[in-house]
Amino acid sequence: MAEAAAIATLPVKRWPSVKPTEWRALKNWLIVWVVLANAGFSLMYLVGAPPRFFEIVIFGVVGLVVRNRSYAIQLTAFLALMLFSTLSFIAGLFNLALTSLAQSMLFLIELDVGQSIEYVIGCVIMLGLVALAAVLMRRPTAFEDQRMTLLAALATVSLALVDLYMGYGMRGHYNRVASADAPFESAIANSGIIPASGAIERNLLIIMVESLGEPVDNEEMSDLLFAQYMSPAVQGRFETSSGTTTYYSSTTSGEIRELCGRWGEYHDLRETADVGCLPAKLAAQGVSTSAYHSFESRFFDRDRWYPNIGFEQAHFRDALVDGGAERCGGVFPGACDRDVPAQIAARLKSQDEPQFVYWLTVNSHLPVPLQSNLRVENCELVSDKLAKDFPMICRQFAIWESVDKAIVDEITAPDFPPTDILIVGDHMPPYFDRHNRMQFAPDRVPWLLLRWRD
Repeated sequence: MAEAAAIATLPVKRWPSVKPTEWRALKNWLIVWVVLANAGFSLMYLVGAPPRFFEIVIFGVVGLVVRNRSYAIQLTAFLALMLFSTLSFIAGLFNLALTSLAQSMLFLIELDVGQSIEYVIGCVIMLGLVALAAVLMRRPTAFEDQRMTLLAALATVSLALVDLYMGYGMRGHYNRVASADAPFESAIANSGIIPASGAIERNLLIIMVESLGEPVDNEEMSDLLFAQYMSPAVQGRFETSSGTTTYYSSTTSGEIRELCGRWGEYHDLRETADVGCLPAKLAAQGVSTSAYHSFESRFFDRDRWYPNIGFEQAHFRDALVDGGAERCGGVFPGACDRDVPAQIAARLKSQDEPQFVYWLTVNSHLPVPLQSNLRVENCELVSDKLAKDFPMICRQFAIWESVDKAIVDEITAPDFPPTDILIVGDHMPPYFDRHNRMQFAPDRVPWLLLRWRD
């Protein structure tokens, strides 16, 4: 009994209670560095979004580091991370390398973001969250208790794990960048459009179609994809074959894939020529080489690197409009793609010797608005089913159909010269939502070969 009494009188070591000021500081910190820092992106969980595990963790780590610093330092860090996180999100969505996206920001003046209600709403939400964070950041967040630090870290990691879980079913649909050992393939290689000798005997036309993806388990889309080329007029003049090829990253990577026969980006080509690219090889043989692009010449520096891969002439938006093409709007306002085939056909008819012509379209870049002279308002005429179930995809197919019809009109004309034609997509359509995005293969794009019948 005496021993028990003695034990009972011993002092009990207790954890010190947490001060109310520490709880308030933790609450303020969580609101800014976990909730507001990620709320705008987390809203996309409802429809699908690129993974952000790394960005969420970085926000938490930096928030803990600067929590005791001045308001100016905290605000600067928050704004810098929000900019980085936004660029990383956009890069993941469009399968762009972050460096390419950062460099393209110089040409934002060329974009008409107001054409997309999705972009406008997104900008308003993000600006609102940043403004709210800037106000709430004036509240004290300088907790000192290590238990508060542990809770802050657990909250950050928990949200990052939720992000991993929410994006699990969309693995492979974002951030497609080629590894150093990725096996190479291209539509040009798979189709066999270039003879083994490397010399062409007739005109060669390569058409890269913006966001032309390979439909998955959707018979309606598969049937519509190249339907215009199945007509007797085309089949009587061309032998047709089709297939798919692997893609990585964005449009410029697709151009390097097909034109230069390798994975890569255009950055080093702005200052250095690559004589191994197809246009350069053909130009060295005396073949006339020309490029067409329905958008601005300076975007992604095409006016600088097109000549360095062998194009002797390049025709961009303004030149195409001067040549008779109408202007089409959208986020990337350019020449109307449906009006370009006539100018390309005139080019091919201008001389008897073989020519190489390359054309990159632009109008089907996402998102596709209803107006802007794109003629997509009645896409149910293309497919009533797509208009009902996938209205944005329906609008893309309406653009592709108008382009295909314009191409068919030219290549079936009596005076169209002997030409081998390859039509290929650059990358899958980078839809925001998983409902639309998952209608296309995450790693493949289609191609169609029209080989001239001798």
